[in-house]
Amino acid sequence: MTKANAIGWFDIYVNDMKRATTFYETVLKQKLEKIADPTGETEMMSFSGDMKSYGASGALVKSKYSKPGVGGTMVYFSVEDCAVEEARVIKAGGKLLRPKFSIGEFGFVSLCEDIEGNQFGLNSMK
Repeated sequence: MTKANAIGWFDIYVNDMKRATTFYETVLKQKLEKIADPTGETEMMSFSGDMKSYGASGALVKSKYSKPGVGGTMVYFSVEDCAVEEARVIKAGGKLLRPKFSIGEFGFVSLCEDIEGNQFGLNSMK
């Protein structure tokens, strides 16, 4: 039996779903899709993903049970080149907290803040 990765899904909490969706669609150049919440209590927009592929997928979530903010879980998006996406972060209204830097054999990382105040990372091999 193959051991699963530690992360199977992620939620990024937001206050303004439309604004946050536009931000991530602009930075990552991918369309987010509305997904239904079985409880009917939250609004969700999912990132594209294949649950059978390496890595994890997740969604933007607007919920009365949690709020966005600094100091929570850090999500790293796999991208082609951190420098390209980090430039989009600024144009989309976010902040660049630490420009692209080497993490040795694991490639490069950029640390960013989205338009809702959440910190996230970008990770690339070039």
